[in-house]
Amino acid sequence: MSIYHDIPLSQAQDRLRQALQDADLWRVLGVEEIPLDENALGRVTTEPIWAEVSSPHYHASAMDGFAVRAVATNGAMPSAPVTLYLGPDAQYVDTGDPLPEWANAVIPIENVESLDENGEITKEIRKPSSIRIRASVAPWSHVRPLGEDIVATQLVLPAGHVLRPPDLGAIAASGHQTIKVSRKPKVAILPTGTELVPIGSKLKAGDILEYNSLVIAAQIKKMGGEPTRFPITKDDFDLICQRVKEAAQTHDLVLLNAGSSAGAEDFSSKVVEKLGTLLVHGVAVRPGHPVILGVIARSGASRHDEASPWRRGDTISNDEEIASGKTIPRNDVIPIIGVPGYPVSAALTVDIFVEPVIAKWLGRRPLELPIEEATLTRKLVSPAGDDDFVRVAVGKVGDKLLAAPLSRGAGVITSLVQADGLALVPSGTQGMEAGEKIQVRMVRSRSEIEKTILAIGSHDLTLDLMAQFLAEHGRRLASANVGSQGGLVALRRGEAHFAGSHLLDPKDGTYNISSIRQYMPGIPVKVVALAGRDQGLIVKKGNPKGIKSLGDLAGSSGVRGVQFVNRQRGAGTRVLLDYHLNLMTIPKESILGYNQEEYTHLGVASAVASGRADCGLGVAAAAQALDLDFIPLFQERYDLVIPKPFAEDELLAPLFDLLVDARFREAVSMLKGYDVSVMGAVILED
Repeated sequence: MSIYHDIPLSQAQDRLRQALQDADLWRVLGVEEIPLDENALGRVTTEPIWAEVSSPHYHASAMDGFAVRAVATNGAMPSAPVTLYLGPDAQYVDTGDPLPEWANAVIPIENVESLDENGEITKEIRKPSSIRIRASVAPWSHVRPLGEDIVATQLVLPAGHVLRPPDLGAIAASGHQTIKVSRKPKVAILPTGTELVPIGSKLKAGDILEYNSLVIAAQIKKMGGEPTRFPITKDDFDLICQRVKEAAQTHDLVLLNAGSSAGAEDFSSKVVEKLGTLLVHGVAVRPGHPVILGVIARSGASRHDEASPWRRGDTISNDEEIASGKTIPRNDVIPIIGVPGYPVSAALTVDIFVEPVIAKWLGRRPLELPIEEATLTRKLVSPAGDDDFVRVAVGKVGDKLLAAPLSRGAGVITSLVQADGLALVPSGTQGMEAGEKIQVRMVRSRSEIEKTILAIGSHDLTLDLMAQFLAEHGRRLASANVGSQGGLVALRRGEAHFAGSHLLDPKDGTYNISSIRQYMPGIPVKVVALAGRDQGLIVKKGNPKGIKSLGDLAGSSGVRGVQFVNRQRGAGTRVLLDYHLNLMTIPKESILGYNQEEYTHLGVASAVASGRADCGLGVAAAAQALDLDFIPLFQERYDLVIPKPFAEDELLAPLFDLLVDARFREAVSMLKGYDVSVMGAVILED
């Protein structure tokens, strides 16, 4: 019903919070008293911790030396030393020793001359007869007075504090041996789906590795909860209901993963309706639109069971439940969240809906990511009615902080791995233009961003190798694949440190220089060759279509040829294709799939491997990576285009070191179809 669908994010969060408040679950779930040891790290205090003793609990020496009365040192100077006798005037103390009651200062041992009974310098520096000093000391010099660190009865830590390593030391110093902390919420994670198979399974067509529960469990653990990963449950309504009932009896929260969209075998909403109250089905947020929020009975009883006590005592309900007279007992329920099956949607759903609940149950503040304002590097299009969370790579280029949007597919888990932050395009906004400012919730530290090299341009497999080698030199490479032309435009706008490019000039057969002058007029650059590489047709193993050349892409007599997959507009590979199609007078319209686009060479290879296409133009290494065949057609040079100020910047120094690094050159040469003889050659320097 409409009440469940496309609810604004804030309303969905309010409904869940209100349901938990009505069930008396919007609070710390329980208190545990645990030993004070390293296992207390990360736990949350449930009450203030007051000091039972002072630290130190006596006047302690802060140095190895001699305890003295400060007044006895008055007048000591290099030219007029003062002699103090052991016993009445001085006493040797080690660091941490209590001071004699009569002493109020310590002279470090290196600042005294130890003397024997004859007044001569002695080697027994810690057991002299007397000491000679050449400078006076002030009262309480080199002394840790009683209570310097902690005074008995003072507040050491407040309630709701997440314990860190130094906190444990402070608690111990204040006289405690145990701590009262909030109980860890127990969270059941139930993956569902007939198509799911465990990690490590031998995959066949249609199988999907079940790793969402692994990611979610790690999220819960990081939040401070105690996750339980249940085995995969097949698409069987009764079986899912039974598994949810079992989980509800011993857990505080059930996360039902997958089966929350509108498919025929998506049972999650029906399970919640049978076992409890469905609060929300569908939230205006992307990724994560089909999320389900509800509450169910901890006892496992269904509100449709004849013996179910659903009308006893205090209740919680939503508007439609009130209208229908259906109620839920407030003291025997737990929340259940239907988590979408796509990996990115699943992870973001847990962050958005589960983290605030876990925080409340633990008694701590919800985690808040630091926010930075960044400039978008390209246009974003978003659904007007949804809050749209966009994964972005972030880099500081010059004095500008830039956000480059990553792949937006809800199933692209690597976009979360590569993301430096999440940018929110709020509901009511249909998108944002390149150059606009956007708020980014940062998942990497500012210091990491300061060491990030941002590359925007053509995709090449060597960039992945480069990222690994740069990491060894204290640099991080973040890249966005927008094609060679897009990379040069990004450089012109000051949005990247360098761009990979291989744009062919059809007039003279040279690479990149004419395009640089066209797209980056007046901007001095340094162009360095990275590698020569083979471009050709990527085809299925065994080349079942018998493809030999570009001529086979189009059939004769108006009959179309094989299914092709292309690169995106502006990609150097597409420019290369168009150049040779023109030379061969092959109309683009005659090629089936010419307008089907991929953004990377591996994307083209994946399309062929999956059967979406019979062939595509790409590099040999991409075919090798997916065990496909390769028909070499052309050789080209792949260059790095670097604006001169960045070429001279210390940030990029390790990049130039790589180009002469024997290990890096060898690693690139191991990729099929790559020639490293040109690596490091300066093609152009303004």
